[in-house]
Amino acid sequence: MKRLLFLVPTLLLASSPATWEMSSFTEFVRGRFENVALSRGGQLSLAQRFDTVFSSTEPFLWSVAQTPSGDIYAGTGNRGQLYRIDPAGKSSLVWTAPEPEIFAVAADSKGVIYAGTSPNGKIYRIENGKATEYFDPKSPFIWALAIAPDGALFAGTGNQGNVYRITAPNSGELYYATGQANVTGLAFDREGRLLAGSEPNGILYRITAKDKAFVLYDSNLPEIRAIASDPDGSIYAVALGGSVAHKTQNATTGGASSPLTGTPSVSTSITVTAEGAQAGGDIKPPAAPEIPKPQPAPAAQTQTSSATVDLTGVERSAIYKIHTDHTVETLWSSKEENVYDLLALNGELVFGTDVNGRIYRFSADRKLSLIEQTNEAEITRMFRVGNSVLAATGNKGAIYRLSDSPAAKGSYESPVYDTGSVARWGHLNWMGSGPVKLSTRAGNSLRPDRTWSDWADASASISSPNARYVQWKADLTPNSKIDSVSIAYLPQNNPPAVHSITVLSNSQPAATNTKAASAAAAAYSITVTDTGDAGPATSTGTQIQTITRAASQNLIVTWQADDPDGDKLVYSLFFRGEGERDWKPLKLNIHENSFTIDGDALADGRYSFRVTASDREVNAPGLEAELESSPVLIDNTPPGIFWTLPPQNTFEFSVTDATSTLKRCEYSIDAGPWIPISPVDGFLDSKSARFRLDLSARPPGEHVLVIRAIDSGNNAGLAKIILH
Repeated sequence: MKRLLFLVPTLLLASSPATWEMSSFTEFVRGRFENVALSRGGQLSLAQRFDTVFSSTEPFLWSVAQTPSGDIYAGTGNRGQLYRIDPAGKSSLVWTAPEPEIFAVAADSKGVIYAGTSPNGKIYRIENGKATEYFDPKSPFIWALAIAPDGALFAGTGNQGNVYRITAPNSGELYYATGQANVTGLAFDREGRLLAGSEPNGILYRITAKDKAFVLYDSNLPEIRAIASDPDGSIYAVALGGSVAHKTQNATTGGASSPLTGTPSVSTSITVTAEGAQAGGDIKPPAAPEIPKPQPAPAAQTQTSSATVDLTGVERSAIYKIHTDHTVETLWSSKEENVYDLLALNGELVFGTDVNGRIYRFSADRKLSLIEQTNEAEITRMFRVGNSVLAATGNKGAIYRLSDSPAAKGSYESPVYDTGSVARWGHLNWMGSGPVKLSTRAGNSLRPDRTWSDWADASASISSPNARYVQWKADLTPNSKIDSVSIAYLPQNNPPAVHSITVLSNSQPAATNTKAASAAAAAYSITVTDTGDAGPATSTGTQIQTITRAASQNLIVTWQADDPDGDKLVYSLFFRGEGERDWKPLKLNIHENSFTIDGDALADGRYSFRVTASDREVNAPGLEAELESSPVLIDNTPPGIFWTLPPQNTFEFSVTDATSTLKRCEYSIDAGPWIPISPVDGFLDSKSARFRLDLSARPPGEHVLVIRAIDSGNNAGLAKIILH
């Protein structure tokens, strides 16, 4: 179905019409989802129903494990509570740990629960509701627990980065010392070999015996957070760029902390396994007991884009696939989202992130789709119960189940779009099928707040007020699908601006064309051969070398101007001399930002230049701006030198310039170095000055005296005297 909403007339001046369109995955993914899924092809539809299995009063569920009987055990923070959820969904508090965080939980084949607590890390055994201390590794943090096929319990710790193997109460050994600060994840591969992820060098180990390990991958990101093994022997690993386990360690021991939203500044890893389950990932707890608020999806401006599938630049997280031949493939990476856990399901991956608790599916053919958004701060843990996918969340400690049936209704809010200036809204198009209700709202602040207009039905027209920012929302029901949405708008035409005018001088050869200059040079050239004889003459008669005027001055007028709407500008340049009334055009209707003037075309004097800029070629009638330069002094005439006393041993003379002040005066004898002369009154600060020069001590004989006076325009006046 396609609906057209027609242009609403207004008295606003018009700029160039524009269209905001959303039609791809990377554009839609920046919006806010409520029971709405986004396919890999960029289509919005209702998501699978998301049922709440368990909701606690704790802000975080760090760890989850399932027993063979189907009971789920969940460890929380910040009060270190362990809950049991039976298959019917009934929950009960089983145990409260002496430590505030339960980062790791595991269940053995008999249904016995093991819980790792932090800080002051200890491992407890919980059976029939009774907890006893099982093993103390003398480490501040227990990041990961995993049950081996032979029933042994493995633990990953920090801040020593050790792996322990525990076989009975208080009976354990150091199995492998990684040399890293933290072991942040544990799992087993298809052949039952232990896999361990570490921080801060992001190394994934395969440990085959005590003190024997092989590095499967050394990531360029600092932390391996979650590990999963595929039945075909492949291994999936999640790496993070924030070194979050290390920051959690600092936070939990009294360092600074920050909320769990946005860029993670504190985190803790959880690796939880159950019989037949995969290892999990590490999650970030706050150091303070406050419950952080969820962070909304980032708002887009000017153009919608996403780095969700961006494999270049600075990454925050990445998912790797390590094949059986040890080759490594980067499946996905992001500069915006952190992945906390993943599941390998029949060749596909399902993983959760910290952007509004999103769950993505990565298909076997490398296509990404967003299947659910919980609108919690993050997905902390993912696991399977039968054929269902369950997700534990942070911010509100809860467990959700993805069902097979779609939700009854859902909504999608687009990112905020910035038109660049106050705009009036044209028509709205949407392509898709089924019943869809579209509405819009607008405002002049970057983020929607109470100053924005209310959501308004857009079924007949866009009735949202003229504004700079706009957002649309779609309400979906079963069979509703949206492929694209576009809004046409007409921004208010903003006037251009001329920011500066600069006038520079530039010397060029005095000849006006190249051929004439070459002919002049050839006519008076002197060629000397290697024999010392003169070359053949190029002209008849006596050769006299003529030294022509070296250069004439060009004036280059440049200006800086722009248009806030990006419209193409056309310029006109004018000049006016001091004492003149009217502006005279130098050049009209030009598109360049500079113009060159022959300096001889303007007599000596002060001149001002004016530049006008107009967007009339894009808009009718168009807007204009202008700027007038400061006065510019043009001086092409050298100072004059006049004798006040006849030249003898003492010389008196005056120097006068018609246009500019004098800059210096100097003399040279017999082409020697220039020697400065000071005025009689000591000040060289006007257009004229008197000078006195005493040369009575000169050597006897004939000498050539040259006086040179230079004005502020760098014009030099010369006078020559033969002294006897």
